Amino acid sequence: MTAKGRAAPVRLGRALAAASAIALAAACAPGGLKQDKGSPWAPGADHRKTAEDGLQVGHRLMAAGEHELALEAFTRAALDQGLTAEVLSGMGSAKLGLRRLGQAEELLRQAVDADPAWPEPMNNLGVVLMERGKTAEAVQVFQRAYALDNGESDAIRDNLRLALAKLDNPAHTEPQNQDYKLVRQGGGSYLIRPTP
Repeated sequence: MTAKGRAAPVRLGRALAAASAIALAAACAPGGLKQDKGSPWAPGADHRKTAEDGLQVGHRLMAAGEHELALEAFTRAALDQGLTAEVLSGMGSAKLGLRRLGQAEELLRQAVDADPAWPEPMNNLGVVLMERGKTAEAVQVFQRAYALDNGESDAIRDNLRLALAKLDNPAHTEPQNQDYKLVRQGGGSYLIRPTP
């Protein structure tokens, strides 16, 4: 290969590096890089938009089974909104998903204390109590949650039914096979399954 033949790839590499540097500089500029439909470049970050609500992100992550990331999102929401009943409930539910039962129980008790008329954290507290073997207290908590919810939530009803069955037959030794349902604001639910 001649010297002239070797120079072409070098020039092409320099041209690509220069084009990349220009695109990066344009993306960092206040106006950002204008994105055309046919452009091969990724759009720049728009720093003018507001961040997504941490509670909504946390609920989506919980539904996806990403409990650690959900806990981080709920913690960010606590920084923005304070330790509201919904934030405490979300954090407690994420801790339950991570199998940190003592911490989950404490956070969910705080959520119930912050809003005693809200059945969702009360149900989730009942799930923690069942997981910790406190069946009698869990039945009472599920009954209160079911009454507050006017019997409308299938998840709370199912959890109460499972807790009553376990209370009636304490020798029944299949707690690992039970799937308790956590509920969240807005009517959605998360299924908590035991880890293998």
